[in-house]
Amino acid sequence: MDVLSDAVTAARTGLPTSYRVECRPPWGRRYQPVAGAGFHVILEGSCWLVDQTGPPVALGVGDILLLPHGDRHGMVDRPGTPLLPMTYRPDQTPAREQRRPTDPHTVRIGPDGAAHDGPGTVMLCGMYRFARERPHPLIRDLPDVVHLPARLGQHHQLRTTVDLLANELGAPRPGTQAAVTAILDLLLVHLLRAWYEGSPDIGWGAALTDPVVGTALRAIHDDPSRQWTVEDLGALAGMSRAAFARRFKRLVSQGPLTYLTWWRMTLAARLLRESDAPLASVGRQIGYGSEFAFANAFKRQYGVPPGRYRGWPQKQTAA
Repeated sequence: MDVLSDAVTAARTGLPTSYRVECRPPWGRRYQPVAGAGFHVILEGSCWLVDQTGPPVALGVGDILLLPHGDRHGMVDRPGTPLLPMTYRPDQTPAREQRRPTDPHTVRIGPDGAAHDGPGTVMLCGMYRFARERPHPLIRDLPDVVHLPARLGQHHQLRTTVDLLANELGAPRPGTQAAVTAILDLLLVHLLRAWYEGSPDIGWGAALTDPVVGTALRAIHDDPSRQWTVEDLGALAGMSRAAFARRFKRLVSQGPLTYLTWWRMTLAARLLRESDAPLASVGRQIGYGSEFAFANAFKRQYGVPPGRYRGWPQKQTAA
């Protein structure tokens, strides 16, 4: 599996959700922080992103926003429109938002009645549920707002995915729920691809495309249980140990073996949450020959032994 796919898989917890929003001016909605990443795609009309540290951002048809850290933000028809709380959840219809009786995937917001001030806006909105305890740095290092403006001839696969999602949510049919879930997964991959392909000279954009570091990262992700050394990883790209280590740290912000340990522990945490495999088996899958060595390494990373960590989700859910 490649690094981007691994990062998405490791970060995700639960299914993504999405719905279509039809807005009639004047309208403004405040989106509260979420345990994941939020997104908006403008299908018709225009609007503004507000409530950020910077000035309002104008958005038009085809523009896509990803808020990787789930920050609070506002969406309005124009700057200055008051923000009302957006309390809609897929399983609940609030008083101020109305869903079509025959279409649970569409929300309508704005003033009651036929009269309204100017053209409306149609958006796709939704969220991805991410684990917050140890996000992959590929996602953690994204800016607070990823804005991908609509530009002719760019991001064809992303635009096709948006069209698929809009069609499913705009005219629900048998199988829509399964289709939407699959399309949302694809949308996230294309969003991240588009962002990092547009930032090839800095951070993870450079790391993924660098012929040396990218090769080492793929090797680590393909076989995390192997007893890698810095020399082994450098040799894959024909570099000396010292030169490779410097290059890796400059692009990834940590040394190769530090990253290897971090990734192993991330995999271990997921196995502990999602399986009943014995601790010794979990340790072997990520490269530890004994349960004792695995438990010590895990505790150094998470502050608790793996057996206790495995019990946390059940206790939290029961509470």
